Amino acid sequence: MRHIEHVMGTVFSFDIRDSDGPDSDGRHSDPGPYVAEAVAWLHHVDEVFSTYKPDSAVNRLSRGEITLAGCPAEVADVLRLCESVALVSHGYFTLHPRGRLDPSALVKGWAVERASAILRAAGAADHCVNGGGDVRLSGSPAPGRSWRVGVAHPLRPGELAAVVSGTDLAVATSGTAERGAHVVDPHTGRPATGLASVTVVGPDLTLADAYATSAFAMGAAARDWVEGLHGYEAFAVTSSGATWRTSGLRPGAMA
Repeated sequence: MRHIEHVMGTVFSFDIRDSDGPDSDGRHSDPGPYVAEAVAWLHHVDEVFSTYKPDSAVNRLSRGEITLAGCPAEVADVLRLCESVALVSHGYFTLHPRGRLDPSALVKGWAVERASAILRAAGAADHCVNGGGDVRLSGSPAPGRSWRVGVAHPLRPGELAAVVSGTDLAVATSGTAERGAHVVDPHTGRPATGLASVTVVGPDLTLADAYATSAFAMGAAARDWVEGLHGYEAFAVTSSGATWRTSGLRPGAMA
């Protein structure tokens, strides 16, 4: 089953390869209702966290119209996660890019991770959820096969810079290909320009997404920083077109 949903200002795609096994009559369960639940979750996240909707909880909190206690419970959870990444990244991840409350650099990956968990809990173990290029891979596309995710080349439109291959994996990319120089270095207040893109691979898309933004803001320092993260690896294209990858990317994981 495949489904496309426009939400959060981007396109989300669901690719379901299996369900929770045969029902009593020998047929596989229909994953449709669980995809609908996951889609409803994404729309809820958009209503709560969108920085483009004036009445979202995040915007009302930023304007001081409500307190954190008056927000949905997940707002406090997300802000705590953001603060944790800010600490781990030595301040290269920030809750206040351009001077206002904006957890967007973590929210999309977090939302996709939760959507994937909804599908797994319903028995759809083998699936891919892609939220605007941030991808959560669960299980495998077919017995004995790995998922393959293309990473767009930020400097050569229409070309791939790499292909990520694996199972039960999260892949997040931060770069200039889609939105230009939109990531700000919090330490200088200027757009980060050292990298054209960085892709972070690991077990959890919430952190992979936030780490990719952090690494992009760091520029040249990103490689050594990612090397120190447990369970996460990275591939980058620099602004000059050179590439690098961290040492833990196993052979065959990226081509």
